[in-house]
Order: sequence, then C-alpha cells, then structure tokens
Amino acid sequence: MPNVETRNFLTGAAAGLAATVPMTAAMLAMHRGLPAHERFPLPPRRITTRAAGKASLLRRMDERHRTAVTLAAHFGYGTAVGTALGALAPRGPAKAAATGAGFGLLVWAVSYLGLMPALDLHPPAHRDTLRRNLLMVAAHLVWGATAGVVSDALRE
Repeated sequence: MPNVETRNFLTGAAAGLAATVPMTAAMLAMHRGLPAHERFPLPPRRITTRAAGKASLLRRMDERHRTAVTLAAHFGYGTAVGTALGALAPRGPAKAAATGAGFGLLVWAVSYLGLMPALDLHPPAHRDTLRRNLLMVAAHLVWGATAGVVSDALRE
C-alpha cells in the first residue's frame, strides 16, 4: 500500500483529471458568449498548436488529430498540476474548495504570466483581452474548486 504522500499525489492527479471536465465545459460555454472578434481558439488549442509546430508535427495533423491532441494535453496538464493540489488540499469540502480555488488562480497566474510565455507557447495574459482573461480565470476557479472537493471526497 502506498504511503500517505503518494496517496495524496495520486488523489490529486485523479481530482485534477476529473476537474478538467467541468473546467472545459465552462470554458466552451463562456467562449460562445464572447464577441465574435474574441472567439479565436482558446489557450489550450493555441498552446498545443504552437508546441506541435515547434516539434514539426503540425503539418502532419488534420483537424481531428489537432482536437484530440489538444484535449489530451489539456487533460494531461490538469492531471499533472492536480498532483500538487493533492498534497495541499485540506480536509472538509468547504476548505478544500477554497484551497482549490486559490490553487486554480495560482495555476492560471504561473501558466499565463510565466510558464507559457517563457516557453513561447502563448502570449502573456496582459496581451489578451479582459474578457478572455476573465474567462480563463473563471475556468481555473472552476477547476480548482472542483479538484479540491473531489480530492477531499476521494480521501474519505
């Protein structure tokens, strides 16, 4: 049987994966509400397309493959960052949701203000529109709160 730390990481990974479902649904719903000139691809698609281009894979991918790779990368990232939340999330659904929401904001900030621009995979958030930034912040709040609650439930 794995030790407590390993169980927490695995629980966080499962919670991160599960929380990416409502996050993705929220992103798609909010994206449809944006003005037409702001409805260009969401960050997961832009990041995946850029990474595939850097790896000289983009020309080999048709639309179906691009969508599949985008979803795999998006869910993989949610799973990976969920492992860290598993180590942090406190017990109790309210505390876990609040901690998760805060962690979701941290993931957004690190990803869109630091990591993705540093890797030249996405422009920094300050270069995007306010509505698109609010959409992504809200989606990360959904992801974090959900991941916190799911992590707490899985520990029971």
